[in-house]
Amino acid sequence: MIERVQEFWNRRPCNIRHSSKPVGTKEYFDEVEARKRFVEPHIPAFAQFARWKGKKVLEIGSGIGTDSISFARAGASITCVDLSEKSLEICKRRFQVYGLEGRFFHANAEELSRTVPVEQYDLVYSFGVIHHTPHPERVIAELHKYCHPDTELRVMLYAKRSWKVSWIVMKYGKGAFWRLNSLVRDRSEAESGCPVTYTYSRRQVQRLLAGFEVLQATRDHIFPYQIPKYINYEYRWNWYFRWIPAPMFRWLEQRLGWHYLIVAKPASSGR
Repeated sequence: MIERVQEFWNRRPCNIRHSSKPVGTKEYFDEVEARKRFVEPHIPAFAQFARWKGKKVLEIGSGIGTDSISFARAGASITCVDLSEKSLEICKRRFQVYGLEGRFFHANAEELSRTVPVEQYDLVYSFGVIHHTPHPERVIAELHKYCHPDTELRVMLYAKRSWKVSWIVMKYGKGAFWRLNSLVRDRSEAESGCPVTYTYSRRQVQRLLAGFEVLQATRDHIFPYQIPKYINYEYRWNWYFRWIPAPMFRWLEQRLGWHYLIVAKPASSGR
């Protein structure tokens, strides 16, 4: 299974089509970042990039490096880990283009300590990654090895009770909620056929993060755009969202958002 996951993300690294410019150029990376921040504006507030200046950050699932470069630009000492060689290759190129430094490891996060030297970090960060590995609980067990008592864990996991899940089930499953797991797995990403996708309730988040104290678990992000136009870099909202006032849309995002934004610390920290 892990080989299938690796092959899927090698074939199409996450967000690689966020720009039509030549991959690996500064113009490409600038456009990828601008689009990412436009579509998912909640990420900077969650990651708090500037807060980690002079600190050690371990990113699990760096992808092509949009958040990684933001940590480095803010002055953090960043270690990037990814299962996809293709994603990591682009991430490394990104750092070269901007003249920034980082450490890069091609590794399976379920067996992190086999590849990544065990040392303590101030922040362990993973945005939208752990729910795509066959055994997420093994990743969490590995992350404990990289934490000191005050290490902060910031993780985004997909939320089970969300607009996105309901939309997938209605659009592709014709309302067959008993097929929820397979439908979400297949349709969770831009390209169909993702081998593994888990979604989580609040209780399941608590269970997954055994050994960590969850300090915050909030919801955000409903994707409002018409997909055919979005693919062509046009940002037109679906008709059923257009009539909703902005405050009401934010209210929906905070209750039915696809992204579970979790902040935690090792339970032994006594926080």
